[in-house]
Amino acid sequence: MPAEFESAPLVRPERIGMLLAGSDSEGQQRIDVEAVALTGSTNVDLMQRLSSLQRPLLLVADRQSAGRGRAGRPWRAVPEDSLTFSLAWRLQRPMHALLGLPLAIGVALAEALEVFGVRPQLKWPNDVLRDGAKLAGILIETASDGGRGDATWAVIGIGINLVVPAGLADELQRPIGAASELQKAPRETVLAIIASALASVLEEFEQRGFGAFVKRWEAFHAYAGQAVKIVDHGRVVHEGTAVGVDMMGRFLMDTEQGQVAVLAGDLSLRLQDG
Repeated sequence: MPAEFESAPLVRPERIGMLLAGSDSEGQQRIDVEAVALTGSTNVDLMQRLSSLQRPLLLVADRQSAGRGRAGRPWRAVPEDSLTFSLAWRLQRPMHALLGLPLAIGVALAEALEVFGVRPQLKWPNDVLRDGAKLAGILIETASDGGRGDATWAVIGIGINLVVPAGLADELQRPIGAASELQKAPRETVLAIIASALASVLEEFEQRGFGAFVKRWEAFHAYAGQAVKIVDHGRVVHEGTAVGVDMMGRFLMDTEQGQVAVLAGDLSLRLQDG
């Protein structure tokens, strides 16, 4: 293993845990925290450990050698230039009742970023933009809770760019955003604030579903009122004007045939001139 990965991780998990405990009104830490310098994928790691977890677990990695984005796309990250982590959380909801969860998580992340002076935008269903460029990605994987009622484990993977690596935008052929403001605070503080926001949203989602987040999501809507298209494996299936989202988290757009509601799948939302 290269020497650069033999050192301790960049963050101190006990410090994140202390900050999270301090944010709990009952003075108790609700989320366990671990940190590693290198792993394949924090999402994969947590999915493999779900049967042994007693509480939510935040796993932070400096580098992920097999990090993934939506539809299995690779996520590239340099340790000092990004934050990459996953949170395993048990929801007292069956899997079919988790529609809209990726959008609610987007709200949590966007609201947390605002604390640091970043003005993010949300692109349906699960991208966070800044000035139209991708700033962060969200990947959620789920598993039933071993037959214990209607509970479901959600593993929420997030990657945030702090700096745009030279040449990456040209390589990916799309603009890449960054939140350098997050480098002004200790990493532990940033992660604790984000994890606290995620916990708050997950608790509210469990009780009320995505309907409680529609207006909050639309406050960050990147393409509101703009001409957009929905693309399925290179084929345009809808064209029209972006409206917002409904109580289920479906994307609403006005077309010549009337308003349509698009359910997230392996679909791509793009500006019409993009």
